[in-house]
Amino acid sequence: MTTDFSEPPADVDESSAGSWGELFSRTYLASASVLAGGVALYAINLYFTAALMPSIVDDIGGAAYYAWVSTGFLMAAVIASMLVSRIVGAWGASTAYLIGFGVFGLGTLANLLSPTMELLVAGRIVQGFGGGLLAGLGYAVISAALPARLWTRATGLISAMWGVGTLVGPTLGGLFAELGAWRGAYGFLLLVAIVLAVLTRRALPHGGGSPDRTPLPVWSLVLLTLTAAAFSVSSTVPHGAPLVAALIAGVLLLVAFLLVEMRGRTSVLPARTYRRGSPLKWVYLTVAALCAGVMTEAFIPLFGQKLAGLSPLLAGLVGAGISVGWVAVQVFSVNFGDRAARRAIRVAPALLTVGLVAYGLLQANNASAVLVVAWAASLFVGGAGIGLAFPHLSVAALSSSDDPGEGAKAAAGLNTTELIANTVASAIAGTLVSLGGTSHVDGARLMALGIAVLTALALIAAFRATAAPRH
Repeated sequence: MTTDFSEPPADVDESSAGSWGELFSRTYLASASVLAGGVALYAINLYFTAALMPSIVDDIGGAAYYAWVSTGFLMAAVIASMLVSRIVGAWGASTAYLIGFGVFGLGTLANLLSPTMELLVAGRIVQGFGGGLLAGLGYAVISAALPARLWTRATGLISAMWGVGTLVGPTLGGLFAELGAWRGAYGFLLLVAIVLAVLTRRALPHGGGSPDRTPLPVWSLVLLTLTAAAFSVSSTVPHGAPLVAALIAGVLLLVAFLLVEMRGRTSVLPARTYRRGSPLKWVYLTVAALCAGVMTEAFIPLFGQKLAGLSPLLAGLVGAGISVGWVAVQVFSVNFGDRAARRAIRVAPALLTVGLVAYGLLQANNASAVLVVAWAASLFVGGAGIGLAFPHLSVAALSSSDDPGEGAKAAAGLNTTELIANTVASAIAGTLVSLGGTSHVDGARLMALGIAVLTALALIAAFRATAAPRH
């Protein structure tokens, strides 16, 4: 079965397609809130911490572990995403969400109390595991929680939460940092997790179905973990031979991961992703490139403070430029028809690449207010590309099979792809920043232009994803 951008899922009558009003009606509001809230909590936390990191390092030290704070969180999230279908099948949607919120809350509490960076990283790993469950559940539970006519709206809402998270995260994080209350920021996240957990019990279906008994792709996960670790280590080792060795190791491990995925009996992504003629691989590669561009936001608040002397709050707002573009454009792009959606997916990587290149070239010491506005505008353009394509990529994965179970697996694979891309891109971005040495200008340029190379490669994937044959 292949993805067809010109046909809706088999059980969807276009004449009775659901509206935003129905999705937010009393019947479905609680369910939509939990699905979207779990993804938002994950996304907010990722960028929340990015804005807090300068203040955290000033307080408890550990600058050498800067990149590990994100990479540890993301790697744990990837592993957790592999367990989503198993947990839902065994215990049902409601209990699965309670487990996710519980683990996330435990890690958040550890972050709140951490006296050292090493313990903060450990807390982030626990938090990432819970967050990975929540992010995966957001897509995997759509078909069980909502009728098919609302899938497009729901996937648009859920994918928009990544943009909302990256908008709200840096802003709130910057605000807490400016108030000198980075621990209070984690207290806020813990409160939100508790509120959503309470809402879950009455919002989602109870009871399990058929547990997923397929073996875990252990070798794929091991190689993926080692890949992220190699790239992360490269941001902390001395320049020269050690750095080159770490980068080469990362690339080789990534290649080994892909080979094991294609040839193994079990895989991280759905097996049909690797079949000849399957469009899923191109959908996933396009998603991966777009997510790689977003990961620059983990470092932009740092450059805003160092190069323009911005306060933590203002630096967080600049860092949210990609997210503003993402959310603003996605509000309109969810209404695109099939032909417009195909064009949007093809244009998206180009816009994101242009935005990142412009941001990189505009870096300068003692940046003026005009230059800071130009940074934000460039990031907005990049985010607009993501907003154009993301909801349609989500629906393409969800509707890639007439079998609802297979569609749910493909949708879960979309989330896994996002998490993998975030993990690897975060580590690569950290390495590029470290290559700038003591020059923040060089670090910012290398990061933006280096990631732009990855997003530019997605132009090929986007065209292939939208040129899939009909069923």
